[in-house]
This record gives sequence, structure tokens and C-alpha cells, in this order.
Amino acid sequence: RIRLLADDELPDATREQVQATEASGADASVLRGLAQHPSFFDSYFQFYYPAHTGGILAPALKELVRLKIARLNGCFT
Repeated sequence: RIRLLADDELPDATREQVQATEASGADASVLRGLAQHPSFFDSYFQFYYPAHTGGILAPALKELVRLKIARLNGCFT
């Protein structure tokens, strides 16, 4: 398991993103986990956001597919 970083362990920009995510009621566990490796964190989101919001499928449908794949693989995100 990957340890999720506490607020005081997060870089400033990541902490702001985590706090905004949590304030909106969303789960920031992925952000806290990826923050273990800052260069991977940046690279991941340079890929993820355009892939998630672009293309012909709605982001909501992509999220449902992601959740189904996670569930099929025993990953409860």
C-alpha cells in the first residue's frame, strides 16, 4: 500500500489542490498518494486531465468506466 501524505508533508501547490478537492466533497486520496513522487505527479496529470476531459466520450462516462475497471480488479477507489 502507498502511504497517503498528510497536509504538512505535501508541497504547497499540491496541498492547495488537495484542500480544494476535499472542500468540494471529493476524495483526494489519489493526489495524496501520487504526491510521494512529485515528478510523477506532474507527468500523470499532464496526461490525465486532457485524456479525461478531451475526446468524444463524456468525462462522466469515462469515470464510470474507470470505476468499473477498478471494481473488476479489486481496487476500490
